[in-house]
Parts: sequence; structure tokens; C-alpha cells
Amino acid sequence: MQTKLLGTTEYDIAEAGRIIADGGLVAFPTETVYGLGANAFDDDAVRRIYCAKGRPSDNPLIVHIAQKEDIAELVREVTPKAQALIDAFFPAPLTIILKKSDKIGSTVSGGLDTVAVRMPQNEVARAIIKASGCPVAAPSANTSGLPSPTRAKYVIDDMMGKIDAIVDGGDCEYGVESTVITLAEPTPVLLRPGAVTKEMIEAVIGEIKIAPAVIEGMKNDEVAASPGMKYKHYSPKARVVIVNADREHYEQFVNSRKDCFALCFDDDNVTVPKVTFGRENDDLSQARELFDALRMLDEMGAKKVYARIPGKDGVGMAVYNRLIRAAAFEIIDLTKPFTVGLTGQTGAGKGYVCNELKKHGFKIIDCDAVARSITKKGSPVLDELANAFGNDILVDGELDRGLLASRCFDTKEHTDLLNSITHPRIAQLCRQQADGICVLDAPQLFEAGLEKDCYKVICVVADEPTRIKRIMARDNITEQQARARMSAQYDEDFYISHSDYTVYNNGENIATQIENILEVIL
Repeated sequence: MQTKLLGTTEYDIAEAGRIIADGGLVAFPTETVYGLGANAFDDDAVRRIYCAKGRPSDNPLIVHIAQKEDIAELVREVTPKAQALIDAFFPAPLTIILKKSDKIGSTVSGGLDTVAVRMPQNEVARAIIKASGCPVAAPSANTSGLPSPTRAKYVIDDMMGKIDAIVDGGDCEYGVESTVITLAEPTPVLLRPGAVTKEMIEAVIGEIKIAPAVIEGMKNDEVAASPGMKYKHYSPKARVVIVNADREHYEQFVNSRKDCFALCFDDDNVTVPKVTFGRENDDLSQARELFDALRMLDEMGAKKVYARIPGKDGVGMAVYNRLIRAAAFEIIDLTKPFTVGLTGQTGAGKGYVCNELKKHGFKIIDCDAVARSITKKGSPVLDELANAFGNDILVDGELDRGLLASRCFDTKEHTDLLNSITHPRIAQLCRQQADGICVLDAPQLFEAGLEKDCYKVICVVADEPTRIKRIMARDNITEQQARARMSAQYDEDFYISHSDYTVYNNGENIATQIENILEVIL
């Protein structure tokens, strides 16, 4: 298909209106993002929108009108609260959902009994709608799932050759799609945040609710009542991960990464390649620049992107809503310790894996060192251990660790008794040490219940002959003693089934395995 490139002259606007009236598709600017418009009363034309975008047919469209009174024929009733919002805001980046009239087909509504309507603030958009002589159904003018276009160049990238015309009206003012509120139910619910904020709406019609899907995402069986509610949306080709941190901790985290890009605020000091999306305390600038920034990351060839988290107040809620979907809800939360648990069988070689993780910027919390610290001379734990395993394990107040090991690892019952005495204290001290990005090196991770404190768990395993040799050499003990220690632990299947990732240490490349794991979790 040949796509016409139009401007904003009187002739171009009339031509765009004619194309829409004749059943064609036209991309045009609004104050939010560029829209892809078709006659809302022409089901065949509307179906072409879904085809051009690759958009799921259960995702409803917004119907755009040129004048306030045009809403009347599209809905069963303009409710008092709807009229109040229309009077207060239209034209505006605000979409109102009401029960639809018979004139609205199921294609536009995504099979729902409601219709979403808005009157754009952008004068070019309203002129085109007026020239078409019909209400115009128009989602964003991009390939479905990609960032919405705020410039004509991105519409051309996505839609050239797929639609009839593109109207270049310059950059969009707000940069995120309209606020969507449903008034089709007794209690108004905000379904998609935008430049018209919750506080602005409540000042007109009183308290409203926010749909859980705005921040948390849709449930598996939930029906999308508004555009933009899908789990993954607005996403570049790169993998985006949101980092919840203040400026200092975000910079430290990103600067310790390799082969990544930063999506951050203007003043953030990062050493990796970066694209910015506005100023830290200016949610309007963030909204205006977010989608362009996501597009730019693709142009720069980014594969993995760490994004600075925006605020959730005012227009910031709209920015967060779009970014969390671009990231498919992947968040690294550095406001609390980001702890990866590392465990495995004795003799499997966790120490080597720890060294590899340390190279990637992780702080190592050594549970064995913590365990030794609680059994120093004078510790009250020593008396409990002596009562359980014999007074002779203490020599001049010092713990004979070899003798204790021979008694506590001879049977599972004795190991469990040791754990019941030491694990609560070890767990408490480990939690106190956790700060930033940590690895909890814990041979007894599961026995101590510490896996509950971990974002992900990695286990290290190795074959039995290799482990026996390592244990005998490490601890200067016999093969029988080594086997006794091994038998007091869980078997390999347990570690693998209870961990998120497994590192095999039978001569395989450990560094490559670790890099592959971190590629997924960081």
C-alpha cells in the first residue's frame, strides 16, 4: 500500500478526513500520542486498524469526537458524573467509558458493552475528525506492544506501507496516552492514568478508585476494560528492568553492571551508555520524553536496560504505569536487600562460585564465618552445644570444632539438633549484614529457612567422587568421614528442585554459567 505523507494545511486536513470517511486509515497527532484513526461506525475499517497494528481484537479502542455534543449518539446515557467531567475538562487528554449505544459495534468495543470516548485537545486532531464527518476510533499509531509514537517519524517507522496516510503535526505535548476512567459502574474507576490526574478528577466528581491493574498488572482471567491494561505493553525490543532505588544506589548499581544501558533522569551520573527521560522531580517532562527514550534505546541497539523508577504521584503514576508494562513488571528492589541465596552439597565448590559472583559486584555474606563468630570463647551458644554433645567439646572454654563435627554429623538427628541451636542466631546475624546486592553463602540455607529472605536461590552440585576428593583434601579427613558428612545433607535432587538455578561444578565453565544466570535475574 502507498502511504500518503500529509501536513496540517487546510487541504491536507480535508484529505485526511476524506480518507477516513471512505473507510481508510489515517495516523494523526493528538496532544497525547499519535493515533491511528478509522470511521468508528465502519466495522471493516476498524478491523483494518487491528490488522495494521497486529493488535489483539479483545483490546478495545477509544472513539474520538470533535465536539462535546457528539458523545450523545455513542452512549446510552451521559450520566451526571460524566457530564461534570465533560464540562470540566473536554477537550482534554481524558477518556470516559460509558455503556455504548447501538451505533457502536463489537469490533470497536472489543466485545464489551461499553465504549470509551474522548475529545482531543489537539486542534489538528479535532479538525480531521470534523472533516471526516464521523467519530473516529483511534488507538496509538504503532505496532502493537511497542512504545507509542510521539513523533511522526516513529509512525512512519511502524506504519509506512500499512495505512493510507500519515499526518505530520509535530511532537505531541504530553507524551503518554489519555487518562481512562470508567463511569459505566456505580463507582468510578481509574483504568489508565494520564495527564488528567486522579486528584484533578476527584476535585470534580469526588472519590474514585484505582484499578489494581494500573500498578500490579491484569490477572490471567481479567478482561481488558481499557487500552493499555495488558501485562506487557509499550515495550522496546530491549529487555527493560526497573531499579527501585534512590539516585545514589541506582548509580552504584548501574555503574557496576556490564553490557547494559541506563534509562535514567537528566542529572543521574552513570558511566554506562544512557538515555534520559526528563528531570527527577518533573513528572510532566518524564511523561513527555518516556516513549521517545524507549524508541531511542532500540535505535542505539540496547539489549538490556536498567530504568530508574519514577514516582507514583500526579502524572508520575502515568509514567510508572507505562514503564512497568514496558518492563513486563520486572523490578529489582534496592530499598531492601537484594539477596541471592547460594547453597549446595558439601564439596560441590560453592567457594569458587562465590568468587565469580563477587566479580559481578555482589557482597558475600559467609554463613560459615557467621557460624564461627557465634561459637567464639565466651559465647552462650557454647554451653548449649556442650549440653547437647558433651562437655569435652570445650577445651579451656574453646570449641573443639573437629570433635563437634564428628558427633553432630554422624546422624541426621544430631545434625538437626546442632541446627536447632545455631541456625536462629546465624539467620539473625546474616539478616543484619544484608545490604544492597548480596550473596548469602549458606550451606544450610534450607535448613535455616533463609531461602525465604532470598530473591532467587542458586545451588551448586557436583558428582559424588569429585565431592569426596574435595572434602578429604579440604578437611584432612578419611573417606568414611567424608561420606558421613555428605549423608547428613539433602541429596542432589532436593537442591535442584528447591532452587531457581543450578550450577554444575564437574569441570564445566563456571563463569559462563554464572553469567547466564545473572543475565536472567539482573
